[in-house]
Formats: sequence, structure tokens, C-alpha cells
Amino acid sequence: MYFCPIRSRKIPMAKILLVEDDTTFAQLLQGFLTKKGHALEIAKNVKDGIKLLEQEPFDLLLLDYRLPDGIGLDVFISAREKGSKIPAIIMTSFNDVRTAVKSIQTGAFDHITKPVNPDELMMIINDALNQNKNQQPAADKLMPAFVKGTSEQADKLHAYIDVVAPTDMAVIIQGETGTGKENVARTIHQLSKRAKQTFIAVDCGALSKDLAASELFGHVKGAFTGAVTDKKGLFEAANNGTLFLDEVGNLSYEVQVKLLRALQEKTIQPIGSTKQIAVNVRIIAATNDDLADSVASGDFRQDLYHRLNEFKIQLPALRDRGNDFDLFVEHFITLSNRELERNVKSISAEAKKVLKDYDWPGNLRELKNVIRRMVLLSPGAMADVGSLPDEMIFTVTHALTNRESDLKLANEINEKELIRNTLIKVKFNKSKAARLLNIDRKTLYAKIERYGLES
Repeated sequence: MYFCPIRSRKIPMAKILLVEDDTTFAQLLQGFLTKKGHALEIAKNVKDGIKLLEQEPFDLLLLDYRLPDGIGLDVFISAREKGSKIPAIIMTSFNDVRTAVKSIQTGAFDHITKPVNPDELMMIINDALNQNKNQQPAADKLMPAFVKGTSEQADKLHAYIDVVAPTDMAVIIQGETGTGKENVARTIHQLSKRAKQTFIAVDCGALSKDLAASELFGHVKGAFTGAVTDKKGLFEAANNGTLFLDEVGNLSYEVQVKLLRALQEKTIQPIGSTKQIAVNVRIIAATNDDLADSVASGDFRQDLYHRLNEFKIQLPALRDRGNDFDLFVEHFITLSNRELERNVKSISAEAKKVLKDYDWPGNLRELKNVIRRMVLLSPGAMADVGSLPDEMIFTVTHALTNRESDLKLANEINEKELIRNTLIKVKFNKSKAARLLNIDRKTLYAKIERYGLES
């Protein structure tokens, strides 16, 4: 395998905590990163990693996924619970990639597959340190330039954005990890009457239970141990603007109560203060899961859900966006060429087929990362299949091998076509369609949403 030299953005020396039980690999990484100007501390398990975090500050976590006493993500979660905003990169073996993609839901910055490619590792480390330096939230910020798309799903999405943006309605944006929820929230803000005011994004999953109320509503000096000065909360900082609450379902019940009161009364009360502060903030919330299910299970307040759910936008998964896929690929190639000083013009037919056959559990974020990797590892004008992650090729090959005998997949395809044809037959009269299909309307609505069959 060849490594292509790239011109790195200048990053100051960082102190990195590596949690890795493979001693030889850890020593190799230590030597490599030390030559790059970074300082490395090594822990062999979750317990030691958490202990080191409590003893000294670090700029970055580099975590093996599988460890003798747990998973590396436990170290990151422990740091977040104590209020740390330190970014984490998860290193996975060949078979843990999908788990790693899902782990990004917890706020991990990114993941990389072993065996580690040095250029790819440095690219991701630089990105993570740049993000930490600029204090940008690890949400769904995907593109500096927005790509609308031309599919029916894109037209529907932007029709919703256009109609709700000029209002002051609270919005819930629902979609899988990596579908671009923060991007949509920023677009709504930019098209609103508050466009010239502040937009603040906060990852609720990254807020510790103890400090979440302080982050949102502020506190006064002496309110609790560690409150050495007054602090302005995010609500006050976003006054007259927009506050984006990503993964709002992760807020504790106590903070949900305070959030509901703030929305109802348009005032906040910093922790430890008797003073009420008037705020005028538009709320846009986002979630990977259906908050209605969280309400039903008692994990989320019903009254807060209704307050937030004045308008809901469902973001389609990348695998359901049809011809938009090619537009996103071209866009990410352009961005990656500019960033990495490459000149990739096209993707080989074999590599393009793998990209099309893969189901993209990490959606746009995962696609962006894969394209950057391809551009990074392609010295010429064409990116070929050799620049794709091995696990992606394996996943696609395995899926194609088993597709013919996949009864569940066949049944879903047949069901989708039956529902589509029935809806067309009754001109999308859902009551008639439900009767003809012998299912209730609620079930029909769920299947229409699942298969993307709206008229």
C-alpha cells in the first residue's frame, strides 16, 4: 500500500490519551505520533484510561473499541459525564465498523479501522483537534456549501423548510445519524426572520447530567462546587436567535422540566439565582429516534414533546435519496480535492458499484468521510476500488452473495410494490388503500413513511 504525502493544516502539539491493549501497536502509534509533534500517554484498559483522565488534562482520546474490561467508548462517556468536551476517535477491528458508526451517536468524533493508515489517521486527528480548538459541536455539520438535491425527497424536504422557516414555530428534525440535521436547522435559521441573530448548536448527548442545566440556563458564582464565576447560559447567549438542541431526548427529566418552563414562560432562572431573565429564543430540536416512543416509555415528558413538536421534518436516509447520491459524491470530491490538494476527477466503475451497493448506516457523514479517504489515497485523477475501506467491500460482497436467499428482503420489496400500486390505484386516498390492503390506517402510515411512498 502506498501513502500519499499531504500538506497538513498546522496544529499545535496535542496531548493524546491512547487506550489500547495491544502493546506493540500502542508503541508504534506512540513513535509515529511523537514524530508528528504530539505527546502520548498510554492506558491498557478502560479503568486505567478513566484514571488517567482524572489525573491530567488531554486534548484528544484515541480509543480501541474492544478492551479487556469493556469498550473504549466507556472512557469517552466517562469524560462527557464529567463535563469534558474532549473529542474521541474510535479505532475498530474489521468486524466492529457498524458498531463504531452507531457509536458516533454518543458524540464520538469519528472512527478508523485497523490496520490504521497513517495518512488517514493524521487527517482525522487534525480534524478532531481543529474542531476542539474552534469549539464546534460534533453534530451533523457536513458541508460548508449546501447541496439541495433533485429527488422527490429533496423537493419535499425543502418545501417543508421553506414553509416553516419564516415562522417562529418550534421544529423537530428527525432522522438517522449523519443525515444532516444540523445542516437543516442552520438552513431554517438562515431563511428565518432571525437570520442576522445568533445560531447556537448544542449536543444534548454531550452534556453531563450534573452540568446540563448550567450549560443551558447559566449559574451564579457559588451556586455549586466549581462555580467560581457567573456563567451565561446558552438560552441567554442565543437571545433573539435560534437554539438548536441536537439529541434532545438525552436530556434528564429534571432538565426537561426546566426547559418546558423556559419555553412556556419565555424566561430562565440561572442556577443559584432568584432573578428571572426574559429570553426570546426559537427552538429547533433534533433526534435519531422517534420522541413519541420516548414519551410512551416515560423517558420524555409529553407536555414538552408537544411544545417542541409544532412542526416535524423527517430527513430521508442516504440510501433512499435516489439520484441525489451522485450529487453528494461529486460535491464531497470537490471539497476533498480543495482540502487535500488532490485532483481526483472520477471514480472507477468498480468502486462506484461498491458505493452504490453499500447501505450507508452513517449516511451523509459516512459518505463524506469515505470520499475524503478515497481522495487522500488517490495520487491520480481516478479513485479506484483500492482506496475504499476493506470492510465496505466485504460488507457489499457479503450482502450480494446472500441477497438471493434473503426472504425478509424479498418480502419487503414485494410489500413496498403492493402498497405503491394500491396507493396509485386509489389516487393516494389512504383510507381506501388501508381497506384494500386489509390493514389499519396507522400501520399504513408507518409503512408509507418507512418506504418513502408519499405522493
